[in-house]
Formats: sequence, C-alpha cells, structure tokens
Amino acid sequence: MPTKPVPNTDDIDEQQLAEVVETSLVDLGATVHAALAIIGDELGLYATLDEKGPLSAEELAAETETAERYVREWLRAEAAGGYVTHDAASGRYELSPEQAYVLANEDSPVFMPGAFQLVSAVAKIEPELREAFRTGDGIGWHEHDEDVFHGTERFFGPSYGANLLSWIEALDGVDSALDAGGRIADVGCGHGAPTVRMAEAYPDSTAIGFDYHESSIEVARDRAKTAGVADRVDFAVATAREYEGTDYDLVTMFNCFHDMGDPVGVAAHVRETLADDGSWMIVEPYASDHLEENFTPYGRLAYSISTLACTPNSLSQDVGYALGAQAGEAETRSVVTEGGFSTFRRVAETPTSLVYEAIP
Repeated sequence: MPTKPVPNTDDIDEQQLAEVVETSLVDLGATVHAALAIIGDELGLYATLDEKGPLSAEELAAETETAERYVREWLRAEAAGGYVTHDAASGRYELSPEQAYVLANEDSPVFMPGAFQLVSAVAKIEPELREAFRTGDGIGWHEHDEDVFHGTERFFGPSYGANLLSWIEALDGVDSALDAGGRIADVGCGHGAPTVRMAEAYPDSTAIGFDYHESSIEVARDRAKTAGVADRVDFAVATAREYEGTDYDLVTMFNCFHDMGDPVGVAAHVRETLADDGSWMIVEPYASDHLEENFTPYGRLAYSISTLACTPNSLSQDVGYALGAQAGEAETRSVVTEGGFSTFRRVAETPTSLVYEAIP
C-alpha cells in the first residue's frame, strides 16, 4: 500500500494538533479505565465506598479483603478520572451522591459498570472483525464473549425498568389492553429484563420472550423464576422472522431491530402476528437523521458498538441489510412501512433512546 509522505510541519495547525492529541489521551485513559471500572464493580470497591466512605486506601482494602497497594493505585486512577472524590486534608476517598448513582446503584437508570463490562467484552472480537473488514463477512451475536450478554443486561436493564411503563402508556390503547389480560411478545429478548418487568407490571397479562441465542433464553428463564413470574412468562428460542404466535396485543423489540439481517421481513412477520388493534413498540438508540448531528459522545459510542457488534450481526444473516445502530427515525420508518405497517410514529425519547410505535 503506498504511503503519503510526512507532511511539512509548516502545514500543521498547532492548536488542532494539540486537540487531536488531547482527544487521543482521553481515549487512552478511558480504554484502560474500563478494566478498572469492572474491577471496582466486581470486587465491591464502589459499593463499599458508597456504604462506608470516606475511606483511606488501607481502610478500603481491609473492608473489601483486597491488597492495599493495588487499591491505592486504583483509587488514584479513579480520582484522576473524576469517578471518585479525594479529600486532600484527610487523604480519604468517597463517592459523591452523583458518582454513587452512576457506579454503585445497580437499579439506577444511569448505572454504568454494566456498560464497561459490555464494551470491554465486545472488543475481544477484534481479530475476527479485522478479517471481516477484509472479507465483508458477518459475525453473529452468539459468537461474542459471554460478558457481552451479561453486560448488555446490566447496562440496559435499569434504564428499561425506569422508563418502560411510561413508554407503554404512550402507545395507543396498549396499557388498557394489558391491564385486561393482553398478550405480549418480546422479540430479541436477551436475558429477558424487559419481559420480566412487563409481567410484573401487568399481572393479568401473559408474555413470551423470543431470542435466537439459546444460552440467553436459559438465563431469561432463570430470571423469570427468580422474579416469581414464571407462571405467566415463557421464553423460546426463535428468530425475529419466525417466532410463533398470533393476536399479540403488544410486540416489543428493545435495541435489536437494527441488528437484524432482514428488518423488512421481520416487520412483515410482526404485522402477521399482531392483533388487529395491536401495537409494535420499537426501542432504538437515539440518533438524528442528519449524520453530523450524531457526532457526539453518545453517537460515537453507538457507532463504535455498531461497528463491533450490530452491523456484523446483521451481515451474518440472510439479506444482511445492516441498518446500523444510528439509523435514525426516517430510515427506520422506511423499513417498517415497507414491511406493511400503515402508521409509524415516535412516542417517547430519552437522551439515549428513541421509542416508536408501529400500527398495522
């Protein structure tokens, strides 16, 4: 491959150069910090700081039965990144209420350790992805490291728990139908966090979660048993284009429609399985229809995960449409209406999600 000659330094804008270098340093720090965030989560360092802080390195190590020298360096890294607060006078560390809400409260809709778990695990596919760049082949969701599935559950689950009921209430008549004993199909359910949440909220309804990934379905069944809803929730291995059942009052897809190889075919199948007055709720990552408006920190995260997981998964399936995680409303509408739906509208949004309703 031919290489460009090194540019004359007279052509370099020093301020722009400094900005690119600074961005690189921030990214390098974030990359190595992900491993430290996972350690802080798994060893209970964040939780202990939240419960018993302020603590010195020696005190935190004693409380968590870890080695003080490692904990001391970890605390300094966390403080340098703004994840932990350091008091210079006492030499102790603590979590502010905001830091605790992000790092120690697993029910928080902005709980982030699961996200660090997800992005660290999804990057392990890099050797296979490098080859896929050359060949154009896909990489299936099932081919990822197991922590990808657990991280996805821990990252998205709390957000769904906080917002799901208000999203359903924004749909046309669905809340009443489920209160009266409606039927739900949660397609691409993963570990079943939203499926279980809907069963808890609508005890007279029945729900079934579908996913092609068998080990995720096994975990979802355990989650339903633990939550005490296994009597009205079932899970089955099936693709989004072939799942069984008809007359569903609500079909849901949470952050997975863009991963599907044949989203038009999926939309057509959903239409066939809905009741005449049923609704399809599609939750997708927040994205603008204008490319440049997605050049944000969240947009970069979404595009990056889409490159590592979403687009390869779609390319591994029939058709290989590769909608992508930042498709936006207009392209999503186009696909859904091509699949046979007459009504498509945005019913809700958060800083990270767009919620659509499709009606036959």
